[in-house]
Amino acid sequence: MSHSMENFDLSRVPSPCYVVDAAAIERNLQILGRVQEESGAKILLALKAFSMFEVAPLVMRYLKGTCASGLFEARLGREKFGGEVHTYAAAYRPQDMEAILNVSDHVVFNSFGQWNRFKEQALAAQKKRPQLEFGLRINPEHSEGATPMYDPCAPCSRMGIPIAKFEGQDLTGLTGLHFHTLCEQDFEPLRRTLDVIETKFADYLPKIKWINFGGGHHITRNDYQVDALIARLKAFQEKYQVQVYLEPGEAIALNAGIFVAEVLDTNWNGMDLAILDASATCHMPDVLEMPYRPRITGSGQPGEFPYTYRLGGPSCLSGDVIGDYSFQQPLQIGQRVMFEDMAIYTMVKNTTFNGIPLPAIALYDSRDDSLKIVKEFEYRDFLERLS
Repeated sequence: MSHSMENFDLSRVPSPCYVVDAAAIERNLQILGRVQEESGAKILLALKAFSMFEVAPLVMRYLKGTCASGLFEARLGREKFGGEVHTYAAAYRPQDMEAILNVSDHVVFNSFGQWNRFKEQALAAQKKRPQLEFGLRINPEHSEGATPMYDPCAPCSRMGIPIAKFEGQDLTGLTGLHFHTLCEQDFEPLRRTLDVIETKFADYLPKIKWINFGGGHHITRNDYQVDALIARLKAFQEKYQVQVYLEPGEAIALNAGIFVAEVLDTNWNGMDLAILDASATCHMPDVLEMPYRPRITGSGQPGEFPYTYRLGGPSCLSGDVIGDYSFQQPLQIGQRVMFEDMAIYTMVKNTTFNGIPLPAIALYDSRDDSLKIVKEFEYRDFLERLS
């Protein structure tokens, strides 16, 4: 699969290292910018997927702000990105609420219990900051997700309020609704979900000012139906006279980064093995959580090329296995490999389990071949996460 960094010289960065291509980020942002301009919707960066504030100035040339999953992300959005800050959490800690209300523009509550608990405090904060608005996350009880772990509409989900819970509730002070039901999906699942929401929540849609369609929209994928999305966004906003928000995360940095790793050792136990300085559990946890097998540039499926290896990390977790790959030549100790599409859900989720160092972070630009090592992590970064 061709990508903007397939010919990048891996020796230019330390290993392991996340390398993000600013040119690829901007290509994605241009697509999202078109959606905003032609539809009238506003698009936010979901910090939970990609929080690299080194590219904040670039992101904010195109998008309207960020969405956060709690206080720390909300502060990051306000301090490093600017624009609008929208915050949602499954539940808020009382000690965080004052700060959340100070840095957010929209605060979305996951239950009527949470809204009623913080309503008085929220409305008092709104008097000081009139731009502050409040909404509820709804659960349309319509599943589109292929992976149960990432399906917010699965039975007994803790995410969002089903329509049955709205009966008899006082909505005073609430001006918006939020839903998030997709995961790495195209327009059709969104279309079906909107059909359900327009039926179930028909009594409430004409009463709100804004609605947030959440994330999971793979708008920048080559086969995404961008024109159909724009048409539906325009029609929805005109029908209900509301402002629509989208908050994709992956779409901003989709196929915009690589992860460089190095072979530390090779061995054999029923098949050829290779130990990398990159760990699935520490550096790319979605490999184990989804699970999925990330692409490596120049590799093939097991048996496709002459030399097949099982690649694993240096941790003590027996299951720290990235996957089985084949190569044209035997792997050599010291050889670098390039994992593709590694800007998303990596830097934001990595850990220092086993004291394994965090990967460096680099910003590259494939348009002029410029490279900046943004950050390298040391022992102190590990130490300060402990006590």
